[in-house]
Amino acid sequence: MVRTRKEKKAANEIKLSHPDRTAVPSENTLLKLAQDRNLFEEAERKKRKNAKDNDSDSDDGDDLLSSTADRVLETMLWSISLSMLHFTLDVLVQHQYAISIIWPQIFVRSVQASVVFFLLVYVLHPHVSAPSFVPGLPVRFQSTLRQLIFLTASVISGCYLIHISNKYSYLAVMKQSPPLGCIWIWSVIELDLPYAVLSLACTGGFFYQGGYTIKQPY
Repeated sequence: MVRTRKEKKAANEIKLSHPDRTAVPSENTLLKLAQDRNLFEEAERKKRKNAKDNDSDSDDGDDLLSSTADRVLETMLWSISLSMLHFTLDVLVQHQYAISIIWPQIFVRSVQASVVFFLLVYVLHPHVSAPSFVPGLPVRFQSTLRQLIFLTASVISGCYLIHISNKYSYLAVMKQSPPLGCIWIWSVIELDLPYAVLSLACTGGFFYQGGYTIKQPY
């Protein structure tokens, strides 16, 4: 757009300079209004209240699932996992001996094993809701006793599984090896590392001293 001479002269008379930043504003700024009305303190109080409400809601949600229910659900998870392991070992041992697999019988045995595993896990597996599984025994000895039980179970089940695999007939091996294998594996998992190493060392020593071998079933 073409400017006239007067417009150019007026524009040249305007002095270019930075605004005065030290001058006090004639009107209240938004920040000043917020400070005067304590809006920042109010927002902080609401924030703390909301955080407190969220914590209480989460606590209420945790309370909805009681410790007993949590223990039962954990036991179910363990028993289902062990029954699946039992199912797998049952199939493998029958396949090893070239036996025709009857699936309904395997499913029935797995369900029966899951009931037994549920009871064992519920009693022996440590849980915060039941720190004492032996009444009358001080709490400081409960964990040690539980470890000794699992150590004994792991050594006995492992050694006996090795023994029947080498000395017994295939029918006895097919019947006993799946539950023994599950007990052995579960007991070792429940053990602390030093006890687990001791258990495997005892089982390995039994295998070596007894003259057992890893042989084909036929």
